[in-house]
Amino acid sequence: MSKLHVGATYELTVKRKIETGYVLTDGKEEILLHNNEVTKELNENDEVDVFLYHNKKDLMVATMSIPELDVDTYDWVQVVSKVQNLGVFVDIGIQKEILVFKDDLPLMEEVWPDEGDELFITLDLDRKGKLLGKPVTEEIIDQERDRADKTILNKTIGGRVYNATKIGSFIITENGYRGFIHASERKREPRLGEWVEGRVIDVKEDGTINVSLRPLKQEGMVEDADLILDFMKNSGGSMPYHDKSDPEEIRETFQLSKAAFKRALGKLMKEKKVEQRDGQTVIINK
Repeated sequence: MSKLHVGATYELTVKRKIETGYVLTDGKEEILLHNNEVTKELNENDEVDVFLYHNKKDLMVATMSIPELDVDTYDWVQVVSKVQNLGVFVDIGIQKEILVFKDDLPLMEEVWPDEGDELFITLDLDRKGKLLGKPVTEEIIDQERDRADKTILNKTIGGRVYNATKIGSFIITENGYRGFIHASERKREPRLGEWVEGRVIDVKEDGTINVSLRPLKQEGMVEDADLILDFMKNSGGSMPYHDKSDPEEIRETFQLSKAAFKRALGKLMKEKKVEQRDGQTVIINK
């Protein structure tokens, strides 16, 4: 019985040429290499490296366009489409787009990758032998990452989200460092596969880093104050939030920590733009 399966590269022999392409063999099984998958002219008995996958008719076929990843290796691939309740499709360098199933994506679809985002994945086979994309695991990241040192503290750094959770976002930086962005250090939850840029706020003993997507306090205070003022203007000039409000309510409403909220509110009060009365914060009409 042949051991050929999709998601892997094999050296096969050209058995014969046909109108639509070439018939390849491993000595036991025949595989079609279609003309539109050929990158150079072939002759009978030539040995050729090909990648195997299922075409739209669910037949195992070959391509001479060899992806950088297979069932044993990982690579960054671009998201080309998103299908509600199913998952996202990625381009691995062959004619067929590969599905990353919803079970391997964040629970909330708004955090799924958008077209153009990139995922670090490997290839896997489902129970029916169909090819799927599988996002990288934490174990693989830990094996492959580089170790950061204290020299990058407070530096701006870019990275791509490889794991998106409510508690925080995990990224691989352009330098190969593993980074973590706590929920309190972001104004919104980045998408899986999204490129983000932030500031290194801590370097751990194991070489991982903590990153903040929030601006420095003084800059952030201005942005946060504008955010709060806009919220109040859109709410009739007042809001039921004040400096004694519950931190979780503040975070859910403004995506701000209690400390950042109080700083921004204090700025608005100092500038006499708002005041607190009767458990409310209201805009001062001049």
